[in-house]
Amino acid sequence: MKKYEVMYIVRPNVEKEEVKNIINNFNDIFVKMNSEVLELKEIGLKDLAYEIDHHKKGYYVWLKVNASNEAVAEFNRVVRITETVMRFIVLKEGE
Repeated sequence: MKKYEVMYIVRPNVEKEEVKNIINNFNDIFVKMNSEVLELKEIGLKDLAYEIDHHKKGYYVWLKVNASNEAVAEFNRVVRITETVMRFIVLKEGE
């Protein structure tokens, strides 16, 4: 298992309860695949550097995880089909 940093941006028009559900669902992906979430920071609603899909703000979430390749692949698959997520990035620690 390797350490990764994950950041994703949720659309600003999503309600707080739904944001909590999204965060829990993404965390569950790692937990169910024998990986662990080391840190979680809900950065919150921030201005975007540039407009994305006519939105000027986004809800930022940052994670540090110790995960297998399979868990990262599953996260990438799920986050791509989640319409409420505008952008995401997964970086291996040290890169």
